[in-house]
Amino acid sequence: MSLNDTPSGERLRISFFGKRNVGKSSLVNAVTNQQLAVVSDTLGTTTDPVSKAMELLPLGPVVITDTPGFDDTGELGEQRVKRTKQILNKTDIAVLVSDATRELDASEIELIEIFKNKGIPFVIALNKVDITSEADGDTQAVAANENVLSQYKDSIIYTSATEKKNINELKELIGSIKPVDENDLRLVGDIIDKEQRIVLVIPIDESAPKGRLILPQQQAIRDILESGAFAITTRETELPELLEQMIGGGKKPDLVITDSQAFERVSKDVPEDIPLTSFSILMARYKGFLDTAVKGARVIDELKDGDKILISEGCTHHRQCGDIGTVKLPNWLKKRTGRELVIETSSGTEFPENLEDYALIIHCGGCMLTQREMVYRMKCAIDAGVPFTNYGTAIAFMKGILERSLRPIYGDKNK
Repeated sequence: MSLNDTPSGERLRISFFGKRNVGKSSLVNAVTNQQLAVVSDTLGTTTDPVSKAMELLPLGPVVITDTPGFDDTGELGEQRVKRTKQILNKTDIAVLVSDATRELDASEIELIEIFKNKGIPFVIALNKVDITSEADGDTQAVAANENVLSQYKDSIIYTSATEKKNINELKELIGSIKPVDENDLRLVGDIIDKEQRIVLVIPIDESAPKGRLILPQQQAIRDILESGAFAITTRETELPELLEQMIGGGKKPDLVITDSQAFERVSKDVPEDIPLTSFSILMARYKGFLDTAVKGARVIDELKDGDKILISEGCTHHRQCGDIGTVKLPNWLKKRTGRELVIETSSGTEFPENLEDYALIIHCGGCMLTQREMVYRMKCAIDAGVPFTNYGTAIAFMKGILERSLRPIYGDKNK
């Protein structure tokens, strides 16, 4: 898969953090080998996170992000620091940039503690080392830093963005890190066998993107092919005829995977002895929150009049008249519960900080978000005592087919 073909949710996120005027943006420009961020001696030049996709071996396709100064001040500065903290939630590898000519201060030590608490692997780049070599007084700061950071000696590198010193070495150090939550979990390949026949039901309607398939559908096809199995695609309108041909020919499907919005219709068409699940349920497992999603979906029947429900999406798109998040899900919830519910929505990078007032959060599959951010959002809900589920799991529950859709993953174990 090339750099341009790699979806943003599958790229490793490498973010540069630090105080203002430590040469953070200059270092980012040196690493990316282009003028990604504006550089100035004026404090607070970087006002918003700036990102660039690139290839960094041996990690592969990554996204490099330059963040505003963590010590920014004033009301606007507080907003910038808030955005910086939001970037932390989707960061796989962090780079703390500090000024080698002075000792680390409390805000930088705080950043290191945040990295550790969030389980984010990190590198410490002590920048402006070209200045320390010219000023004898700065050697005391270098010595003090080495003493403070002695426990992280394998993660420290001295750099000079100005003179391009140790830039390749910095990239190699970053590239040597294996993120904590990196795993070999596959979307579907680990629950199918070679030469099995997997039918993918992909509706092509007004909500389908023109000329392409959505990410979970692409991922499933690729995973099936890599497993040596057969990927057979159809719309829900042609599914009955396809099943008749396959079953009549003695080659019934080994698994059917459907788009969640067609779940009810497909469930009626697919015989009970043929395993059935959805792209969204597989994506919840892939992102690491399926168990939580199942528990959250079961809460739907416990909702009461006046309960607030947050329906959240990880990407932004044009809302159509039949939009799933703002139209279909609210209608299905009302029909299932018979309650007057208060529906609120969020999309993109905006995810509410205060969740305590919600009775349930229903999130999209998160295909455009990293696993780290999806798990972070799930944990935020858990910490607030709010049930958390996703579109496909909630739909399967409301349509009465959740147990069946989980069987290909859990077998007959009840989740």
